[in-house]
Amino acid sequence: MSHSWISEGEVVDRLDLPRAIDAIESALAREAAGAAKTMVKTHLSWGDGHTLHAIGGVDGDVVGTKTWAHTAGGASPLLILWDGETGELRAVVEAFALGQLRTAAMSGLATRMLADPATTIAAVIGTGKQALPQASALVTVLPIATIRVYGRDNERRKAMVARVEADLHVEAVINDSVAEAVDGAGVITTATRATEPFLAGSMVTTGTHINAIGAITPERAELFADLVNRSYVVTDSIEQARALAGEVNGCELRSLSSLVGSPRPLADLTLFKAMGIGLADVALGRAILEAT
Repeated sequence: MSHSWISEGEVVDRLDLPRAIDAIESALAREAAGAAKTMVKTHLSWGDGHTLHAIGGVDGDVVGTKTWAHTAGGASPLLILWDGETGELRAVVEAFALGQLRTAAMSGLATRMLADPATTIAAVIGTGKQALPQASALVTVLPIATIRVYGRDNERRKAMVARVEADLHVEAVINDSVAEAVDGAGVITTATRATEPFLAGSMVTTGTHINAIGAITPERAELFADLVNRSYVVTDSIEQARALAGEVNGCELRSLSSLVGSPRPLADLTLFKAMGIGLADVALGRAILEAT
């Protein structure tokens, strides 16, 4: 069997966010039925915050792994896909854009499943590379009219607001604090590299949904305990969350896959703790192969 090298540009051409959300939902449904599996994420740290990561999964007849090293110079992840029956190599995928799409699609799916479907105001905390894809995910699944933006760097806040308005065609507003940004927002996404919590339960109103995607290694944190304690907490990987996400230690966790097809839970707050699972990357890899 021949295999292909799929470039970043080809990933973007073959897969959009709505299709990615649906592909991950289908894979999670297969996981719940026992027809798909995810490999527990592993990572190694060294130097000044550098990390090596590996994740993977099996989705029917496609098996894959994604690996990358994150340093001060950035990251260049690769997704490698094999035939699940023969073990033959099917594709090597440049996976930076795919990773952003995967993370956004997972948040989009969680938001579609857990948030009030009438939500019109959202807050995005963080102005890094994940911020715009995360905002796009919210607009894709909800009738968002306004996105509030907070980040520590004012120039990056301005740039983020300009991109949201130009690319997503919704109102975007700069806020001067986390508390100001989240006040009255129906959905909040935190996408930062913070090492100290900044989002407290006292800032958030009943009925809000939170996507917490930044703190995926033990040294990071975004959420205060009072917020977590108020929340119905869902994650893409219970095992990874227990091992790597200190901010949800000690609370009851539910898997997102177990809720696929279920009614939206009615809770004080809903919280999706995103860890990043290899099955989602493999699901998007499968979708890209099917679009070839």
